Amino acid sequence: MAYDILFLAGRIIVGLFYVTSGINHFRNLKMMVAYAKSKKVPLPGLAVPTTGLMLLAGGASVLLGLYPAVGSAIIVLFLLPVSLMMHNFWALPPEEKALQKVNFMKNMALLGSALMFLAISTPWPLSIG
Repeated sequence: MAYDILFLAGRIIVGLFYVTSGINHFRNLKMMVAYAKSKKVPLPGLAVPTTGLMLLAGGASVLLGLYPAVGSAIIVLFLLPVSLMMHNFWALPPEEKALQKVNFMKNMALLGSALMFLAISTPWPLSIG
Protein backbone atom coordinates (compact mmCIF):
# COMPACT_ATOMS: atom_id res chain seq x y z
CA MET A 1 0.00 0.00 0.00
CA ALA A 2 2.88 2.42 0.72
CA TYR A 3 4.07 1.92 -2.86
CA ASP A 4 0.61 2.77 -4.14
CA ILE A 5 0.63 6.04 -2.16
CA LEU A 6 4.11 6.93 -3.47
CA PHE A 7 3.03 6.13 -7.02
CA LEU A 8 -0.09 8.28 -6.59
CA ALA A 9 2.00 11.17 -5.20
CA GLY A 10 4.32 10.94 -8.21
CA ARG A 11 1.36 10.84 -10.60
CA ILE A 12 -0.12 13.93 -8.97
CA ILE A 13 3.16 15.85 -9.29
CA VAL A 14 3.82 14.82 -12.89
CA GLY A 15 0.19 15.08 -13.97
CA LEU A 16 -0.17 18.58 -12.54
CA PHE A 17 3.05 19.62 -14.27
CA TYR A 18 1.58 18.66 -17.64
CA VAL A 19 -1.86 20.10 -16.89
CA THR A 20 -0.45 23.47 -15.81
CA SER A 21 1.85 23.48 -18.84
CA GLY A 22 -1.19 22.90 -21.05
CA ILE A 23 -3.09 25.72 -19.35
CA ASN A 24 -0.10 28.01 -19.91
CA HIS A 25 -0.28 27.28 -23.64
CA PHE A 26 -3.67 28.98 -23.64
CA ARG A 27 -2.90 31.70 -21.09
CA ASN A 28 0.16 32.78 -23.08
CA LEU A 29 -1.17 31.86 -26.52
CA LYS A 30 0.00 34.96 -28.42
CA MET A 31 3.49 34.83 -26.97
CA MET A 32 3.82 31.09 -27.53
CA VAL A 33 2.56 31.32 -31.11
CA ALA A 34 5.12 34.07 -31.80
CA TYR A 35 7.89 31.96 -30.26
CA ALA A 36 6.82 28.87 -32.22
CA LYS A 37 6.80 30.99 -35.38
CA SER A 38 10.34 32.18 -34.62
CA LYS A 39 11.38 28.51 -34.36
CA LYS A 40 9.84 27.86 -37.78
CA VAL A 41 7.10 25.57 -36.45
CA PRO A 42 4.59 24.89 -39.24
CA LEU A 43 1.15 26.43 -38.59
CA PRO A 44 2.09 27.82 -35.17
CA GLY A 45 -1.41 29.21 -34.62
CA LEU A 46 -2.71 25.64 -34.78
CA ALA A 47 0.33 23.89 -33.29
CA VAL A 48 0.33 25.75 -29.98
CA PRO A 49 -3.32 25.10 -29.06
CA THR A 50 -3.00 21.50 -30.28
CA THR A 51 0.03 20.88 -28.09
CA GLY A 52 -1.76 22.62 -25.22
CA LEU A 53 -4.61 20.15 -25.58
CA MET A 54 -2.12 17.28 -25.74
CA LEU A 55 -0.58 18.42 -22.46
CA LEU A 56 -3.99 18.79 -20.82
CA ALA A 57 -5.18 15.37 -21.98
CA GLY A 58 -1.94 13.56 -21.22
CA GLY A 59 -1.55 15.26 -17.85
CA ALA A 60 -5.14 14.56 -16.80
CA SER A 61 -4.74 10.93 -17.86
CA VAL A 62 -1.61 10.48 -15.74
CA LEU A 63 -3.08 12.42 -12.83
CA LEU A 64 -6.28 10.40 -12.72
CA GLY A 65 -4.97 7.09 -14.02
CA LEU A 66 -7.68 7.19 -16.67
CA TYR A 67 -6.47 5.46 -19.86
CA PRO A 68 -2.89 5.97 -18.69
CA ALA A 69 -1.31 4.24 -21.69
CA VAL A 70 -3.13 6.61 -24.05
CA GLY A 71 -2.21 9.65 -21.95
CA SER A 72 1.43 8.59 -21.68
CA ALA A 73 1.59 8.00 -25.44
CA ILE A 74 0.17 11.49 -26.04
CA ILE A 75 2.91 12.92 -23.83
CA VAL A 76 5.57 10.98 -25.77
CA LEU A 77 4.10 12.28 -29.05
CA PHE A 78 4.23 15.81 -27.63
CA LEU A 79 7.76 15.65 -26.23
CA LEU A 80 9.58 14.21 -29.25
CA PRO A 81 8.89 16.90 -31.85
CA VAL A 82 8.71 19.76 -29.34
CA SER A 83 12.11 18.88 -27.89
CA LEU A 84 13.73 18.66 -31.30
CA MET A 85 12.14 21.80 -32.74
CA MET A 86 11.87 24.16 -29.79
CA HIS A 87 14.98 23.24 -27.81
CA ASN A 88 17.49 22.51 -30.58
CA PHE A 89 20.46 23.76 -28.55
CA TRP A 90 22.97 22.20 -30.97
CA ALA A 91 21.96 24.69 -33.68
CA LEU A 92 21.92 27.84 -31.55
CA PRO A 93 24.46 30.57 -30.81
CA PRO A 94 26.48 30.19 -27.58
CA GLU A 95 24.39 32.73 -25.64
CA GLU A 96 21.23 30.63 -26.16
CA LYS A 97 22.77 27.17 -26.08
CA ALA A 98 22.95 26.62 -22.31
CA LEU A 99 19.33 27.50 -21.55
CA GLN A 100 17.96 25.45 -24.43
CA LYS A 101 20.17 22.50 -23.49
CA VAL A 102 18.66 22.56 -19.98
CA ASN A 103 15.14 22.60 -21.47
CA PHE A 104 16.03 19.81 -23.91
CA MET A 105 17.48 17.64 -21.14
CA LYS A 106 14.43 18.30 -18.90
CA ASN A 107 12.22 17.14 -21.77
CA MET A 108 14.35 14.03 -22.21
CA ALA A 109 13.88 13.21 -18.51
CA LEU A 110 10.13 13.73 -18.89
CA LEU A 111 10.19 11.54 -22.01
CA GLY A 112 11.93 8.83 -19.99
CA SER A 113 9.23 8.98 -17.32
CA ALA A 114 6.47 8.85 -19.96
CA LEU A 115 8.09 5.77 -21.49
CA MET A 116 8.26 4.15 -18.05
CA PHE A 117 4.57 4.94 -17.53
CA LEU A 118 3.88 3.03 -20.73
CA ALA A 119 5.57 -0.03 -19.21
CA ILE A 120 3.39 -0.08 -16.08
CA SER A 121 0.50 -2.51 -16.25
CA THR A 122 -2.99 -1.12 -15.98
CA PRO A 123 -5.14 -0.35 -14.17
CA TRP A 124 -2.78 1.78 -12.13
CA PRO A 125 -3.13 1.69 -8.36
CA LEU A 126 -5.58 4.23 -6.91
CA SER A 127 -6.86 5.21 -10.36
CA ILE A 128 -10.33 6.25 -11.35
CA GLY A 129 -10.18 4.13 -14.50
